[in-house]
Amino acid sequence: QVQLAESGGGSVQAGGSLRLSCAYSGFTYAMNVMAWFRQAPGKEREGVAGIARDGATRYADSVKGRFTISRNNAKNTLYLQMDNLTPEDTAMYYCAAAQWTTYSDLIRSNKYPFWGQGTQVTVSS
Repeated sequence: QVQLAESGGGSVQAGGSLRLSCAYSGFTYAMNVMAWFRQAPGKEREGVAGIARDGATRYADSVKGRFTISRNNAKNTLYLQMDNLTPEDTAMYYCAAAQWTTYSDLIRSNKYPFWGQGTQVTVSS
């Protein structure tokens, strides 16, 4: 049974930091690409950061220089380090996994068949 479980969300003041984790299990095949997405109330889900198994990464312009995605393949865990948070980062954050996608599609949600339940991040001003 495929499972992705996010953790690490919470409430923080603007300028603060959070580290999200996503533990995954149950995949028959290696999930070579993984990503973080977010969805704020009344807005569409947007790609935040994606990472391939070889370590290649892609970020949304809005988080470049502030967020860092990483993965520990031995521990089956995906991370998102979020620094210098702003109220605009407030959203539900989801991790997602796929067997493969192109670099240009790393943060396109329709390329990911497996999703976690999400963890809430709230940033106050």
